[in-house]
Amino acid sequence: MHEGGFFYQAFVYLSAAVVSVPVAKRLGLGSVLGYLIAGIIIGPFALGLVGEEGQDVMHFAEFGVVMMLFLIGLELQPALLWKLRVPILGLGGLQVGLTSALILGAGIAFGLAWQTALALGLTLALSSTAIVLQTLNEKGLMKTAGGQNAFSVLLFQDIAVIPILAVMPLLASGHVAAGSGDGHHAVTWVEGLPIWAQTGVVLGVVVMIVLAGQYLISPLFRIIARTRLREIFTAAALLLVIGIALLMTQVGLSPALGTFLAGVVLAQSEYRHELETDIEPFKGLLLGLFFIAVGASIDFNLIAADPLLITQLVIALILLKFVVLFVTGKFFRMSLDNNLLFAFALAQGGEFAFVLFSFAVQNQVIPPAVANPLIAVVAVSMALTPLLMLINEKLIQPRFGTTEKAARAADEIDEQSKVIIAGFGRVGSTVGRFLQANGVQATYLDIDPDNVDLLRKMGLKVFYGDASRHDLLHAAGAGEAELLIVAVDDPVKTLAIVETARKHYPNLKIMARSVGWTDSYDLLDAGIGDVYRETLDSALRMAADALHRLGFRRHQAMRAVKTFRRHDERYLRELAAMRHDSKALIRGARQRIEDLEKLMQEESENVGKHKDLGWDATTLIEEYGKMQSDS
Repeated sequence: MHEGGFFYQAFVYLSAAVVSVPVAKRLGLGSVLGYLIAGIIIGPFALGLVGEEGQDVMHFAEFGVVMMLFLIGLELQPALLWKLRVPILGLGGLQVGLTSALILGAGIAFGLAWQTALALGLTLALSSTAIVLQTLNEKGLMKTAGGQNAFSVLLFQDIAVIPILAVMPLLASGHVAAGSGDGHHAVTWVEGLPIWAQTGVVLGVVVMIVLAGQYLISPLFRIIARTRLREIFTAAALLLVIGIALLMTQVGLSPALGTFLAGVVLAQSEYRHELETDIEPFKGLLLGLFFIAVGASIDFNLIAADPLLITQLVIALILLKFVVLFVTGKFFRMSLDNNLLFAFALAQGGEFAFVLFSFAVQNQVIPPAVANPLIAVVAVSMALTPLLMLINEKLIQPRFGTTEKAARAADEIDEQSKVIIAGFGRVGSTVGRFLQANGVQATYLDIDPDNVDLLRKMGLKVFYGDASRHDLLHAAGAGEAELLIVAVDDPVKTLAIVETARKHYPNLKIMARSVGWTDSYDLLDAGIGDVYRETLDSALRMAADALHRLGFRRHQAMRAVKTFRRHDERYLRELAAMRHDSKALIRGARQRIEDLEKLMQEESENVGKHKDLGWDATTLIEEYGKMQSDS
């Protein structure tokens, strides 16, 4: 049935993605696990909608990993990459070295030749760049210390693939002719050259990419941008990525590494955001296709032949890598929360293992009887990664990571403040700095360990943890505080904090940030009168400036803003009572929009008729001062 041609295959893969990912997201499993499950379901060992051609699809979909590394490079300034040199070389080198050594020892203990055991160690030391980075980005963990360190290790592993491929033929236990193999090994430009010449060619290509990024690519994109044809710019962006990937392949380097380097070089280009916008959809689709292909490639017949062995090997691999990663993180003084994230994220095999196992078998380094089960082990461990990170997020972190942080902060319980601010992001940091500048000290609660460390260095009192927890509010002094300002950017979490505070501290005044009308209704229903929509003030300030640019007097624009705001706040409370009746809500909103337009128009006309309405001491003084400075 799976021989229905290209359109049939495209229909199957797209249907699997469209159906499985929303379901997985709804269940809280994440998109990566949804793609993997979809691949298992449509694969040859379940519904059989795709068959052997799944391997060809995977080769095509691996280009999504290349695009992902290019986009990550665009986000990294060269200076930031230089700052990551210690975790890249230190964390990455230590993790790969320790894991390889332990697997080498275990292989020799089980009777394998040291060459085979070393090849296994080097291959299984690698982790999945695609699954880990996609999951970290999806959960918003890429900017944390654990996420940055995981990325550094993955980058080192991608670089390490090059020498590992070079070492494999040297470990061959049997005679391998120069032209042996199954024909899948690509002939590169450097093949047959002396080592010094190969090194020179590789370095020359890398330097060429850097120089082209600095002096050639931006002018070319400037010429293309002048055509004002979006499709040509998109084609040029794809051409750039594909061209660099092809060039790196021809000199025996990882295409992902080459495109990452190009992304870093272009990170300061004026076309960086345009490149991101054009390539992102292709990256997302190809990565999804890659994850589905991984799920479809899991050989359940091999697993069913000896399920106990495969299960033991999967558990052994994950446990061994977890322990190595955790110890490595401890050695580099990572906090418990970040270390747990770091260890759970990378405790799996990687997609490069499929390439390395094939290459090792071809060069007679690893026997097929050993490689085949381990390919299944790597695929299963990759499929388990999103689940492991979910376990860490839901079960491990709340019990161990958060508890340790809250206990550490509780040492300062005796320092009580009048104000508690939950959330130290864009809004909370501004409110806190303003209050402190006016002599008002506050206690900060935040779930981001990086923000906690920053606040500590600034000399501010801070607790790490979930502000919706009663014990954390109590430790922060909510019983004696006068005001709780909820400034977190998650409406669900905001409501949970508000409900906890109202239940345990009914006399505590609460001011809450909201994103829009819907969550403002929830806060009003919860009894919070002081609700602040995060974009309202900025939007009204922009609107007032727009009126002024169009010729309105500044005091007239400011009076219009005050009028609009007063009525908009009143309408918000009136419409909150209708929120559960969609038809009544739509009718009410439409009527109030018309009433507000009519009221604003009448006030504008009255300003022209009654000169006294134009006098506003504050705004007139400001306007006079501005005129004086302009003159």
